[in-house]
Amino acid sequence: MTSTPPQAPKKPLIHTLHGESRPDSYHWLKTQGKTDAEVLDYLNAENAYLDALMAPLRDTQRAIYAELLSHVQERDDQPPVHEGDWLYFTRTEEGQAHPIFLRRPLAGGEEQVLLDLNALKEREGHANVWVYNTCPSPDGRRWAYLLDTTGQEVFELRVLNTATGELAEAALTGVGGWTLAWSADGSHLYYSRDDATQRSYQLWRHGLGQLQDADELLYGEDDATFRIGAGLAENGETLLLASQAGITSEWFALDARDNGARPGVIVPRERGVEYRAADGGDHWLILTNQGEAAEFRLVRLPKREGLSWADAQDVLSHDPERYLTGMHLFRSHLLVAGREDGFTQLWVLPRTPEGYGPARRVAFAEEGYTVRIGSNRVFDTTTARILYTSLTRPTEHLDLDLNTLQTALVKATPVPNYDPAQYVAEQVWATAPDGEQIPVSLVRHRGTALPAPTLLYGYGAYGFSMDPAFTVSRLPLLDRGWVWAIAHIRGGSERGRRWYDAGKLGQKMNTFTDFIAAGEHLKASGVAGDLVAMGRSAGGLLMGAAINLRPDLFRAAFVGVPFVDVLSTMLDASIPLTTNEYDEWGNPNGPDAYAAMRQYSPYDNLKASVYPHLFVSTGLNDPRVAYWEPAKYVARLRDLRAPGSGQLVLKTNMGAGHGGSSGRYDALNEAAEEYAFALAAVSGELNGGEEEQ
Repeated sequence: MTSTPPQAPKKPLIHTLHGESRPDSYHWLKTQGKTDAEVLDYLNAENAYLDALMAPLRDTQRAIYAELLSHVQERDDQPPVHEGDWLYFTRTEEGQAHPIFLRRPLAGGEEQVLLDLNALKEREGHANVWVYNTCPSPDGRRWAYLLDTTGQEVFELRVLNTATGELAEAALTGVGGWTLAWSADGSHLYYSRDDATQRSYQLWRHGLGQLQDADELLYGEDDATFRIGAGLAENGETLLLASQAGITSEWFALDARDNGARPGVIVPRERGVEYRAADGGDHWLILTNQGEAAEFRLVRLPKREGLSWADAQDVLSHDPERYLTGMHLFRSHLLVAGREDGFTQLWVLPRTPEGYGPARRVAFAEEGYTVRIGSNRVFDTTTARILYTSLTRPTEHLDLDLNTLQTALVKATPVPNYDPAQYVAEQVWATAPDGEQIPVSLVRHRGTALPAPTLLYGYGAYGFSMDPAFTVSRLPLLDRGWVWAIAHIRGGSERGRRWYDAGKLGQKMNTFTDFIAAGEHLKASGVAGDLVAMGRSAGGLLMGAAINLRPDLFRAAFVGVPFVDVLSTMLDASIPLTTNEYDEWGNPNGPDAYAAMRQYSPYDNLKASVYPHLFVSTGLNDPRVAYWEPAKYVARLRDLRAPGSGQLVLKTNMGAGHGGSSGRYDALNEAAEEYAFALAAVSGELNGGEEEQ
C-alpha cells in the first residue's frame, strides 16, 4: 500500500465544438477502455491509496459495521404476494448475503424453494448476482427470472420447471431488464432486447421450449431517443407496451390470450404529450398531461382504432395542486397515486359498469410520511397492498380496504435495537436565490444538541422524489450526534411536476443552487455545524456542481457513481442513456444546450481552489455512469486542488456496476467505510489534505 496519491498520466487532447476548445488530458481513461492495462493500473493505484488512507480508520469502520448489522433482522421473510394458487415471497437467512425465493400453496402446505441465490452464486462461481425481475406462469408450473452476474445490466432469462426444480430450457441471453411477462396460457414469454447503447428497443415473443433464434420480433423502436418496456395489464388479458422518451410517450396493446397477436397503438405519439395506460375492459384508462394538464389528469377512452385525445373523457380533472403519478386497477376499484401538500398520497375511486365514482383520499395520522402502491397481483379483490414509512418509522406493509379505506398491518419491518421514540423528524424551509422555498427534511436523535455535524443528501433529477423514509443505514451517524438532512430540490417532483420542470434542461442550475441554499440555511439557522454532502449518480453530478460553486460550504462530500463529465457523455451517442436523455439534459450538439451544460458540467468547471475532503466511488462495470467519468474527475482534481484541500480518494468496485456490490453484508461494509471517512473528516483525523502530508 502507498500513502502517496497516484497521478494519472496526462495525454493532451482538445475537444472543439461551437467555437470553444476544451482541453482534456484524461480522456484516454475512456478511449483506452476498462480492460486496458494502463487504465486498470491507475484504478488499482487509487484503490491502494484509499486502503492506505483508511488503514487507521478500519477499527471505526468495523465498529460501525457491527452497529449496522445489529439493526438488521438477518433471518426474515418478506410478506407474501398472492398470485394464482400460490403465495410468493423472499427470505433472508442469517449469515447469507442474498435472498432466497420461495412460494407456498394458498390453500396451505409446505413451502417450496424456487431459487437460492446464495447457492447459485457459489455453484456458478460469480462474484456478484442480481435478480431484477421474477414472474410465475399463470398456472404456476413455470417460474421465470432475469439474472445479471456482472453488474452491467445485461441479463439471462431463465425458466424454472417448478415440479422438478430444474431449468425448463436453455437460458435466453442478451435480454433487457425492462420486460418479463407470460402469455395468458403460459406457453410464451415476452421479453426485450437492448441495442448497442443498452437502450431497450425491441419486444420479442418466445415460445417455451423453442430455440431463441426462432423467437418472434413484435416491435422495434427506431427512434434512438425512445426506449420500451412492457408488462401485463392488471386483468391479465392484455400486454401493454410503452415506448417513451423524456417528455413523450406512446402505448401499444396486444391481446395476451392470442399467441399470434401483434401490438396496436392506443393513442399515437405527440411531442410533449406523456401518458400511461391501463386496460379498463371496454375502455382505456389513461393518466396524461395532454390538454395543458401539467400535473396530469385521468381520462377514459373507448376501445377502438383511430383514437385521438378528442375522445377522452375526464375521470379526474386536472388540479394544479395535485400531481397524479400512478394507478392500479382492480375489478371494482381504482387506486391512484400522486402528490398533494408536498407528500405522497393515495386516492380510491369505485368502479361500476357505468363508470368511476368520486375520489376519496386515504388518510394517515403522521404529518410527514411516504406511501406507495405495493405489489398487487390479484384483480378481483377489494384489498390492496400498500407500503408506508416515515423518517422514524420503518416500512410497514399494509392492506388497504378499498371500500372503507381502513388499513390493517400485515408486517412492520423489524429493526432490532431501535426505538423510534428516541428520534425526532421535522421539516424546515430554505430560500433559493430566486425566492423559491425549498423543503428540507431532518431527522436526529432526540438527545442531539444543535448545531451538530450534518449530512445533507440530495438528488434532483428525472423527477425522482427523495421522500421521507426510514433507513437503517442512518442510525450510526444519528447515534453519534449527527443530523441527517434531505434537500428536496428542484429536478425532483416533491412539489409536483413544476418542481421537476424547473430543474432540468436550461433551468438545471436551480438544482445546484437549491442544494447550496439548503446547506446555507442549515448552518445559518443553527442546525448544522460541519456540513457533509452526499449524492449518487445524478446526485453525484449535484455534488460535483455544488462543490465547484461553493467548496467552502462543505467539510466533506461523497460523490457516488457520479455523472460528472456531462459534455463528453452527452456528446457521445454510442454509450448507454445518452440519446434517451436529451429531454432531461439537452442535446449539446445544439449551441444553447451546450452552453447550458458547459455552465455546470463538474469536470469542465474544476478550477484551482481549496476543495473539501472528497470520497468518489464508481463500479468498473457500471453501464449507466461509466467508470471513466469519476476517474477523469479525480485525476483532474489532483492537478488543480490548492494547498489546504482535503483528502481526495477514488474507490472503484472492480466487479460491480451502478448499484455497488450485490450482497447485503458488502453493502453494509461499504456504508461503514464511508461513515468512518465522514467521522474522520469532521474530527480532523484525516490530517488535512494530501499537500500537507
